[in-house]
Amino acid sequence: MNGAVAARLPDGRLHLQHGPIDLIIEAFGAPDQVEPAYRQAIERFSDVLPTLVGELALLRRPVGDACPLPRGPVARRMVEAVWPYREVFITPMAAVAGAVADEVIQALCAGRSLDKAYVNNGGDIAIHLSSPHSLRAGIFARALDGAVELTHDQPVRGIATSGWRGRSFSLGIADSATILASTAAAADAAATVIANAINVDHPAVARRPARELDPDSDLLDLPVTVAVGRLPPPLLDQALARGVAEARRLRFCGLIDSAALSLQGRWRIEAPCRGGKKAVQ
Repeated sequence: MNGAVAARLPDGRLHLQHGPIDLIIEAFGAPDQVEPAYRQAIERFSDVLPTLVGELALLRRPVGDACPLPRGPVARRMVEAVWPYREVFITPMAAVAGAVADEVIQALCAGRSLDKAYVNNGGDIAIHLSSPHSLRAGIFARALDGAVELTHDQPVRGIATSGWRGRSFSLGIADSATILASTAAAADAAATVIANAINVDHPAVARRPARELDPDSDLLDLPVTVAVGRLPPPLLDQALARGVAEARRLRFCGLIDSAALSLQGRWRIEAPCRGGKKAVQ
């Protein structure tokens, strides 16, 4: 697999790892469908990282008026996901984790009859659901704080979370912004934008230029959040209100389905009502 590693976990799930990409995959259905699906995922995964590395220079550039034209399918997914946000600073790297998950779940399910499946790329999750199946996913900020029940008839096939405590840098102060969308790449890009919107200036918020922390960062010299101390309640409400406003705008534009936002123990939900219940709880 050209440096990629595939292993079965004790509980039967598939683990794929190559460089910074670390996937947990689980498929449900008849064994004669699940096992070939896993082999398909392994075969597709072997080429994902080398192809991305070959286009890294393009993928680290901010998206502008001219749409980038990458060659690889994962890179194309990344560009498609961030293109709606080109009026703000964003690079295709904002959707890389979700795009990888989308690509692998497509390979996993191709030609297979699976009840349900997921590809979890460090918390950014691509989902497959067939009728009448459902999937329950936990929502984490500092602990398991909630859950969402996804059914086959909902438009959601991707979940992603962003925040200043996450794997990637954030311009905002959100503990977490968990987004549900039609694909994992779309959720990933929107989570970045919404988490950035959850923001206020205060002496308790410490920031540093991204390139001081990582010379290769696609955020260049933008000030990213490195610490958030205790904030006054009115500022917490103000920051969360900004995130809710952005999530609502993206929902009305059809870019996301719903959002769960957290900051220092406070939560805000932006979601459509389905059968009298909100999509995220």
